[in-house]
Amino acid sequence: MENEKQLRWSNIALIAFVAVWGLGNVVNNFALQGLSVVTSWILIMIIYFIPYTLIVGQLGSTFKDAEGGVSSWIRATSTKRLAYYAAWTYWIVHIPYLAQKPQGILIAFSWLFRGNGNFINTTPALIVQAICLVLFLFFLWIASLGLTTLKRIGSVAGTGMFIMSILFIILAVSAPFMTKATVQTPNMFSLKSYLPKFDFTYFTTVSMLVFAVGGSEKISPYVNKTKNPGREFPLGMLVLAGMVAICALLGSFAMGILFNSKHIPADLMANGAYYAFQRLGAFYHVGNLFLILYAIANVLAQISALAFSIDAPLKILLGDADPEFIPKKLSKMNKKDVPVNGYILTGILVSILIIIPALGIGNMNELFNWLLNLNSVVMPMRYLWVFLAYMLLNKHLKEFKSDYKFLKNPIAGRLVGAWCFLFTAFACILGMVPKTSYASNPSSWLFQLTLNILTPIIFVALGMILPMIARRHHADA
Repeated sequence: MENEKQLRWSNIALIAFVAVWGLGNVVNNFALQGLSVVTSWILIMIIYFIPYTLIVGQLGSTFKDAEGGVSSWIRATSTKRLAYYAAWTYWIVHIPYLAQKPQGILIAFSWLFRGNGNFINTTPALIVQAICLVLFLFFLWIASLGLTTLKRIGSVAGTGMFIMSILFIILAVSAPFMTKATVQTPNMFSLKSYLPKFDFTYFTTVSMLVFAVGGSEKISPYVNKTKNPGREFPLGMLVLAGMVAICALLGSFAMGILFNSKHIPADLMANGAYYAFQRLGAFYHVGNLFLILYAIANVLAQISALAFSIDAPLKILLGDADPEFIPKKLSKMNKKDVPVNGYILTGILVSILIIIPALGIGNMNELFNWLLNLNSVVMPMRYLWVFLAYMLLNKHLKEFKSDYKFLKNPIAGRLVGAWCFLFTAFACILGMVPKTSYASNPSSWLFQLTLNILTPIIFVALGMILPMIARRHHADA
């Protein structure tokens, strides 16, 4: 038994870091806020990310034998119905994520084979989305074969992307000292450049920061594999917070060296990482070497994320399925242990989300940015359940034993849980406001706003329909 408990705090921190962090988090938030994002990162780490990771540490330590993650935590502290909704949310928020991945694969291929990112700027949105749909359905079919190879690609690609993220920071920060590179952002060393303007526009971008730092609850299954979980798991989580903070701050600083914070390219979210590696290659006289390495790592990472995110959230939803809430037909498995009908439902929802937006947003770059923004609105909905579980745990603290407690006082615990819950909800709601200019294209702006509001509502409504169908089937049986 003791041999299983081999993970140390350093392993926990690294596993979590690869799962939570990526270069895209730096690029996307720099695109929205410029250099002032450095201050935003410091604030979000202190008021949100550190409490978040320590809350996950306590929940993971309390329910160290729970297999279903967040839904198991909710089931233990509340009701089966709420546990179903937690599992449903965890699954459904991956739909926009799955709709975005084929775009990322196409952009990476464009850079790999054409050496530029013009593909997303010059091709009509409907054509691109049609290709994305074919790509997605192909990978849905591949995943339905129950292949484990794609998950193996995932661990290699995850490590590759992690190395490229660190390499980016080292190369960019040292470029002005080691090469003839000039710093692109004027007044880079003036404090004023780092101060955000806390207006309405600023608060609409907070959801992207929340989206960037969320997801550490994925690490909860590793608690019971840790040596001395009460001490080492929370320590690993704190080290994770430190690593993310350093990468976010240095990464944003590096972006300021490579791009003018006052004149950010419109396609920075889609192409920013590629532009960055292209410029670094020129500075260090290695041509497109860094760019090609990043594009290959990114293709592999996007493919594996696509396959893994089709399968894993569905397994969480159906693995612990209660026939009261989930129709038997949906959790029916084939010979290869694949929930076929669950895959079909995933296919239908993602296909709708790939094609419908392209009818109202003709510009491909705008569509890419919109879908990324929709992810930042929808994905944090699953973090709400983590904070609810923590509030419920503090309500019944005496009933549960935990090796590690983030806060010993249950009232303080409930207050911190409520703060994180409200902050996430606030970021999601304000994140619904489109990031494009209303004046330049009112119809596209309104179309985006409508989709941003309707998508979460439809997701929740679908979650309410399934138990009704399950009850009817139950009654017929």
